[in-house]
Amino acid sequence: MSNRSPHTGSDDTAASGNGSVEIERATRRLVAALDALESAVERRRDADRDEDELAKRIHALGADRSRLADELDNTLMRSRKLERTNREIAERLDGTIGTIRAMLDEVEDER
Repeated sequence: MSNRSPHTGSDDTAASGNGSVEIERATRRLVAALDALESAVERRRDADRDEDELAKRIHALGADRSRLADELDNTLMRSRKLERTNREIAERLDGTIGTIRAMLDEVEDER
């Protein structure tokens, strides 16, 4: 008896050729999978950058909103103070005008 396989040498070559084809197919699938993974990682990086940029913009908008709210509060306080001052001045002017009219009436009466 022989220790050789019942297959002939040509079958061994076909089997090893078939194995090469399988390896090549597996290699192509692996390369395609790695390309897909690389693309997914790049998309994720882009999304993370976009998310970071959005977070920075939201933070800046929040800071602007706070600053504008403070400015608005200060402007409202100043406006109210100016309105009070304006009313006081108007009252004083009305009093002064009344005094001047009274004096003019006295002068007219003396003539």
